[in-house]
Amino acid sequence: MSSKGKPAEALPTNVLLVEDSSGDVRLMREALREANSHVVLNVVSDGVEAMQFLRLEGDYANAPRPDLILLDLNLPKIDGRKVLALIKGDEQLKTIPTLVLTTSQSEADIVMCYQLQANCFLNKPVQLEEFYELVGSISDYWLNRVSLPHRRRTG
Repeated sequence: MSSKGKPAEALPTNVLLVEDSSGDVRLMREALREANSHVVLNVVSDGVEAMQFLRLEGDYANAPRPDLILLDLNLPKIDGRKVLALIKGDEQLKTIPTLVLTTSQSEADIVMCYQLQANCFLNKPVQLEEFYELVGSISDYWLNRVSLPHRRRTG
């Protein structure tokens, strides 16, 4: 926890990456480090862990509230579509911007995610350079230009 007098811009941005591919996690970690040094990347590998992290359950009892969620759709245990529905249906979580980052190009997935109130739907590029460019764009827009809701802890 930070002291109350500390300016918000001095705080790192907490990003939750919900991704089951270790290769994609490694790429995201490297790309975010290159794009924005003030990011703390928290990673979970399935939908159950994502909800435990967000609800501060079990091993995640002291997890930070994410400022931004990057969500894959094709996850084990609980898929990303259901995770998105749970996030956006929860009064405590629905204000966290949730970006779907997936290999799916299905029109049905795109429509469903926006119906579930995803903040955006992004396709994971196959080429390394394009992946870094996308992460740079995410960082520039969502972490530098957008005003994110204040972090609040209840309790």
